[in-house]
Amino acid sequence: MSTYPPPGPGRMSDRIEDVIDRIEFEVKNAVKYVNDAVVPQVRAESIQALRKLGETLSSLAERMDKSGGPKTG
Repeated sequence: MSTYPPPGPGRMSDRIEDVIDRIEFEVKNAVKYVNDAVVPQVRAESIQALRKLGETLSSLAERMDKSGGPKTG
């Protein structure tokens, strides 16, 4: 993109500062979204998965007990 006349020394640095400010704003919003929405959802789903895994392991242990368990000599 070319502009005529070319931007002066002050104008280019102002544009760069504006872009940096915008990037910082967007990054802060992205971090806030992750902290407010993604992290709690992942935490809740992880807890649910661990509970289900615990139930499955408990069921497996009960089946192993009922089948006679390990034979000792």
